[in-house]
Amino acid sequence: MRDLKALIIVAIVTGIIYWGVEPLAHGIMHPPVKAAEYDYKDTPILPKGDVANGATLVQTNCVACHSIKSEGFEAPMSDLDSANSYGVVPPDLSTAGSMYHEGFLAGFLKDPVKATNLSHKFTDSKPYPMPGYSWMSDSDIADMVAYLRSIAKSDLSGKEIFIDACARCHSLKYDKVFSSTPQDIVSNYMGSTPPDVSMMIKSRGAKYLHTFINDPQKLLHGTAMPKVGLTQEAEKKVVDYMESIGDSKKEERESLGVKVIIFTIIMTIFAYLWKVKIWRDVH
Repeated sequence: MRDLKALIIVAIVTGIIYWGVEPLAHGIMHPPVKAAEYDYKDTPILPKGDVANGATLVQTNCVACHSIKSEGFEAPMSDLDSANSYGVVPPDLSTAGSMYHEGFLAGFLKDPVKATNLSHKFTDSKPYPMPGYSWMSDSDIADMVAYLRSIAKSDLSGKEIFIDACARCHSLKYDKVFSSTPQDIVSNYMGSTPPDVSMMIKSRGAKYLHTFINDPQKLLHGTAMPKVGLTQEAEKKVVDYMESIGDSKKEERESLGVKVIIFTIIMTIFAYLWKVKIWRDVH
C-alpha cells in the first residue's frame, strides 16, 4: 500500500510539472504568436488574367534580371555578377506561379517591400533590388500572374521548391544543396550570414518553421529574411523535405520509443512482483 501511495504522489507531481509548470514556463519564454496565414486578404481580388498579354508583359519587364529556363530564357548574367549587382541572385521564374500564392505574387509585383514585410530594411534611400510595378493596372498584374501560373508545373517536389525559394540564400549541405549567392555577398546583403538549415528541423521543429517561413517577423522581429509567400501546400513540402534530410530517422525513432515505453512498463511490473515476493515475509 505504501508503494501505491508513493506511485500516486510521484504521478501527481509529474503531472503538475508536465501539464502545468512546463507549459507556463514555455509560454513565458516563448509568447504565443499568430498562426501562419495563407489567404493574403490585403491583396485585391484579381480579375481573370490573360495569359498571352501576361507573357508579353513578363518577357518585356522581367527577363532583364530573371531567367525563365522552362521557356528558354536564360539568366542575363552569371550568379556571381547578379549577386554583385543586386546583393542576391534573382530567382528563376519557371516555378513561381506554382509554389507562390497568387495573392503574394500580385502583391509582390505591386510592392515587393510590403509583400515581403521588409519595410524596416528597405527605404527610399536604400531601395529593394526589384522595383515595384504599382503603376500597372490590376488587370496587367493579373495577366502576369496568370502567365506565371500557366508555365509552372504543379507537381514540384520539396527539394525543387527549396532550391527555387530558399537556396539563393540558404544551404542544406546534408543534401549537397548550396546557396547560389556567394556567402560573403549574401551576408553583406542580409546583414548576417544565412544559416545552413540542414538540422533546423531538429533545433526548431516543424511548427516553428511553418510560422517562420510564412512570416519571419512574427518570431524574429527585425530579421532581414523576407516573408516567402509560399502556398500552404508548397510550404509543407519544403518542411517535409527538410525533415527528410535533417531527421531521416524520425519514424524509426518514434516507433522505437513506443517499444521502449512498453518494455519499461513490463519491467516495472516484473520488478514490483519480484520486490513483493522477496519482501513479503518482512512486511
